[in-house]
Amino acid sequence: MNLAPRVETAEITDADLDLVSGGQAGGGAGLDIGVHAEPGALGIHVEAGNLALTAGVGASVSAQGIAVDGHLHASLY
Repeated sequence: MNLAPRVETAEITDADLDLVSGGQAGGGAGLDIGVHAEPGALGIHVEAGNLALTAGVGASVSAQGIAVDGHLHASLY
């Protein structure tokens, strides 16, 4: 007795798949910018076409000293 559910599958062309998945990489030309700021932290996110960059910096002061953190991430879609 097989209790595994059956799932129907279908063939899909590359062109149809591009329509469903949002297109091919590099197809977009839009520019999106986001900024996040709070006490002790600042971040920015930029997307242009198929490239995304995220950068941020944070700092805190305690009895042990000053701690600073920074990061940069790049993504290619």
